[in-house]
Amino acid sequence: MNNLKILLVSAEVDPFAKSGGLADVAGSLPIELKKMGHDVRVVMPRYKSIQAEMKYVTDFPVKMLGKEETCIIREGKIKDDDIDVPIYFVDNYHYFNREGMYCYGDDPDRFTFMDKAVLEMLPKIGFQPDIMHLNDWQAAAVALLLKEKYKKHFYYTDISTVYTVHNLQYQGNYGKECLGLLDLGEEYFTPERLECYGQVNYMKAGLLYSDIINTVSNTYVEEIKTQEYGEKLEGVVKTRENDLYGIINGIDMKVYNPETDEKIFNKYNVDSIELKKENKRKLQEELGLPETDCAMLGIVTRLVDQKGLNLVGDILDDLVKNNNIQLVVLGLGDPYYENMFKNFAEKYPKKVSANIEFNDELAHKIYAASDMFLMPSRFEPCGLGQLIALRYGTVPVVRQTGGLADTIQDFKIESEEGNGFSFKDFNCRSLMKTMVRALSIYKNMPDLWEKIVKRGMQEDYSWKTAADKYVELYDKAIEKKL
Repeated sequence: MNNLKILLVSAEVDPFAKSGGLADVAGSLPIELKKMGHDVRVVMPRYKSIQAEMKYVTDFPVKMLGKEETCIIREGKIKDDDIDVPIYFVDNYHYFNREGMYCYGDDPDRFTFMDKAVLEMLPKIGFQPDIMHLNDWQAAAVALLLKEKYKKHFYYTDISTVYTVHNLQYQGNYGKECLGLLDLGEEYFTPERLECYGQVNYMKAGLLYSDIINTVSNTYVEEIKTQEYGEKLEGVVKTRENDLYGIINGIDMKVYNPETDEKIFNKYNVDSIELKKENKRKLQEELGLPETDCAMLGIVTRLVDQKGLNLVGDILDDLVKNNNIQLVVLGLGDPYYENMFKNFAEKYPKKVSANIEFNDELAHKIYAASDMFLMPSRFEPCGLGQLIALRYGTVPVVRQTGGLADTIQDFKIESEEGNGFSFKDFNCRSLMKTMVRALSIYKNMPDLWEKIVKRGMQEDYSWKTAADKYVELYDKAIEKKL
């Protein structure tokens, strides 16, 4: 179907507000859809931190627990060269004029307000989408309210929904009183509807009421049907498995391009890979590490349990003592892991650099300087780090889970196939064996290593590929109504 009208709803959108991969999707996918000729628009809350250029569009009341709260809609632009996409900001002083985006006691009130406002604003701005693309639990109530409250009105009859689960772990579980926020009666508090282990589950609403569902990798689609990865929603997921798909996220191939990246020390491409070494030398100098041609390992991530950092901690003493390596870590998160890497840096000042901060420029430098990129995640719905690493000729070492399993093929020395190194069992022994294997090829077979590096750099994980697949899902959602 050509020239679709699409409204993407997200709690965060790059470059206006970002905490993770959701913002990357919401900021990049609409640009690609616009390039394809679709009328695509985006909507998000107007948080206090957003100071972008925007104009007033309209205002109207939104009913919240019997009271009327004022919603102001403002319009800005997501820009990329000569392409721009309209973005609507849902503005309300009470709900959104505060520091940060999440983790407030009234989060269900805040995002229910957003979802109601999104539906109410459509006729007021004169936009009647074919598709509403909803993201994560914060936008899930749109699908529920559309089917239960709005479909009887002619303006909403032909709107279809696609719901993207970026991480099933974050579900929006809140008390039974949320039924009042949603203007729903007690009959919705059942296991067949919104009740989940004694709470109202917003993610479940998205899973049950959306026309089509997708996650951000094919492997994660299968994983969330299991008890191990299903986060207590595996039964719900299974009931919708015929409408469930996987699409790998893209990365911005212009932002992450070693040939043009102004944030790295030395630009290079697949035909001048030898220039990559100068990035390592200069990063070593900047971080106070000895300037040697050792194997540099990079970690750029949230420092949380999901990322398998306990496995790194378990093997790091042996890895450092028995191999000519350096480890450069960048990230914030759980104080346990922050302190773990700080302690290793104090213990091995010539081998480990722990940078406990958010620093985008340093992240680019690490991607460009490292020889290997570690992602031994316990679970990983998609993962962007491994895709960025490939782009910079940095060989990923990953666990076979979620998007990591879909994007990184374990290198086989017999066939010389593969773009990285991976292991299946989540334990330190498996990670150590994989590291030893990778380090052996790096040290003893430089020509073979260069083949792996160049293969990764030539792969296409652009948003164009993902956008084509999303349009296929939009068509499937529309076909369900025909």
